[in-house]
Amino acid sequence: MRDFRDAKLMAKVLKQAFADRNTTLSHSEALEIVADQFGCEHWNILSARIDAAQTAPGKTDAAVGILSPIPIFRIFDVDKAMEFYCGFLGFTLDWEHRFGDNFPLYCQVSREGMILHLSEHAGDASPGARAFVRVGNAVALQAELAGKNYRYMKPGVEKAPWGLEVGVIDPFNNRITFCQQQGENQQD
Repeated sequence: MRDFRDAKLMAKVLKQAFADRNTTLSHSEALEIVADQFGCEHWNILSARIDAAQTAPGKTDAAVGILSPIPIFRIFDVDKAMEFYCGFLGFTLDWEHRFGDNFPLYCQVSREGMILHLSEHAGDASPGARAFVRVGNAVALQAELAGKNYRYMKPGVEKAPWGLEVGVIDPFNNRITFCQQQGENQQD
């Protein structure tokens, strides 16, 4: 699922993609297309939803507007990255950007409330990064992943002092630890 807080960036990328193909698309037209992708009748409705999400209790600091971070993971092979993140982990490719033909990829993938940026650009991130992600049910996640029978990864569930963990490592040595923290629907 896409995070609608990225809607303005998506419109900007869409407008640029049309420009790269010598087709003119106004900013307002791009915003309307993005609103439609989110199932909204028009941009004003999506904009109101964005405003509501940014001021909802527990979602952001209303005075500053701090939101959850979006990790950037360095990738070297787009096909392997998509196989791992979309095929194995069940993420959806939200958008992708390249500055031109034969340029590195920068994209966003998401699943439920988690967003990741994947980048082939050398300066964006170092391979071997790690993200710690809270989940509601680590056992169910592990069972889902085991059912995929992905040939390169067979994660288990490990008990840590702070909860149950399912760790995965992507083909570029980036690590994600999914953790169901103690007391969150945990069954021993």
